[in-house]
Amino acid sequence: MQTLLLLALLTAPATGSSSADPDAGRDWQPGDHHVHSEWSVDWDRTTTPPTPIRGGDSSYTRSHNAERARHFGLRWMVHTDHGGPGHSAVTRDHAYPALLQARRDVPELIQFNGMEFDVPAGEHASLIIAPGPGEGEQLVSIERDYSRGEPLEEGSRDTQQHMLDALAHMRGLSPLPLMLINHPSRTATGVGRWGEVEPSELLAWHAAAPEVLVGMEGAPGHQATRTERGLYRNAAAPTFGGFDQMTTQIGGVWDQMLAYGTRFWITASSDSHVNQRDGGNDFDPGEYSKTYVWARPQGDDILGGVRAGRMFAVTGDLIDALQLTVQAADGSGGVGRMGESVTLAPGVPMRVRLRVRKPESANAVGQHPALRQLQLIVGSGGGQAPQMQTRRFTAKDWKQEGAWYQVTWTLPAPEGGGFVRARGSSTDEPTPLADIKGEDPWQDLWFYTNPVFIDR
Repeated sequence: MQTLLLLALLTAPATGSSSADPDAGRDWQPGDHHVHSEWSVDWDRTTTPPTPIRGGDSSYTRSHNAERARHFGLRWMVHTDHGGPGHSAVTRDHAYPALLQARRDVPELIQFNGMEFDVPAGEHASLIIAPGPGEGEQLVSIERDYSRGEPLEEGSRDTQQHMLDALAHMRGLSPLPLMLINHPSRTATGVGRWGEVEPSELLAWHAAAPEVLVGMEGAPGHQATRTERGLYRNAAAPTFGGFDQMTTQIGGVWDQMLAYGTRFWITASSDSHVNQRDGGNDFDPGEYSKTYVWARPQGDDILGGVRAGRMFAVTGDLIDALQLTVQAADGSGGVGRMGESVTLAPGVPMRVRLRVRKPESANAVGQHPALRQLQLIVGSGGGQAPQMQTRRFTAKDWKQEGAWYQVTWTLPAPEGGGFVRARGSSTDEPTPLADIKGEDPWQDLWFYTNPVFIDR
């Protein structure tokens, strides 16, 4: 982890809002940042250059995906089709006009231009473009000049330097795009044994453009288990409760990043290609996984919420609202919320409070899943391997007020600073178990928050 420490020192902490009322008009906005359509094309490689074949990875139109997202209660969505040799022309001539049509067809849904970016020296990432008059050309130019899959000569961009060059370019754009690494451990060879995405790469990419590359999928898509959840096909490196091992392992990769003060967030997505009703491995956008962002129903504020970590990830509609706060136990000083930091003297008693809300409506399969446990997770910082504390709460421990469930924990603030995050489940598993092929994902539901940081 020495590489993690050295790279983490390059990451500048984010600061909270200085607005008199930054939360005015904000509410929880559920969304999905990873959705495929018919413009995730296949390729006829018998021609030179290869010819795109419409509907290769998905037969759905962008309007169809937007309608399904609206049906399942989403308020925002990102269209993220695959790239490939010369795909920037498909983006320009077909995918972007289809986005404009989808916006006309489903105006209630905030829809972002984007793509599943082929990461040089990595795998995939959701690239999200801020809405505006230049959104079409901005995406085309990034894909054309930096996507690993774009050149006709294989491997010509598959270097770490090319990814750093891409991020350097993106951090100079206005408005800023946003990037989230997709399914980070899908190519891992075991627990803690990495494949195409390594922890040191995540930190290097984030340090190169901390306001652009801001996080990763904590819960990958492809959760409708005709095959392995998340398409994590290596049984030695599965998902755990539907979430990636980098997120689920207490004291693991994500916690180590957070302990070094790295502002790096997690999300959940559908990675929708072909729905299970049509023989695929996927749920529709919002059908199973949601990322809730604390924001106004405006594109720029939603992206601002993602960039700042004001969000939580959930499966199966286990919860639909959340509050996580950290402050001095005597009520003095400030209050830290998700994505923010609070300053506490080392060892001073601090109070952590978590409130979550159960949805009134049934989920997509007609169930009202029970909330069986809540967990608060505290990690120490100070530039060393994190020391972790976890407290688990069940029904006998929490306070319930209508649809809201609340727990508190008072403990000394970490000596070197640190962070607090939370999770909860419909299961009784103290830590999520490894997922197996064919299990019912609706019986294994979890939510994960992003952290509150504790400064000295």
